[in-house]
Amino acid sequence: MNLPNDHIWKRDEIESPCIKICVVHPTERICTGCYRTIDEITAWSRMSPEARQHVMTELPSRVSRLKQRRGGRDARLSRGN
Repeated sequence: MNLPNDHIWKRDEIESPCIKICVVHPTERICTGCYRTIDEITAWSRMSPEARQHVMTELPSRVSRLKQRRGGRDARLSRGN
């Protein structure tokens, strides 16, 4: 008997913040989609609920690390001088 997906048993845990945009920022070394580190992503399934909550609490503060501009065209032109 096939049941709709919402009838599938799930563990009562904090869901992953993954939004399926998995790209690691080259200098910050965090995912640009969910803002977790590679270590946090790989350990997520083994983390305690408390550890997951701690990571979730820190994620909003990481957003600004990826929003900083690196200088764009003006920076490239000034380096050429």
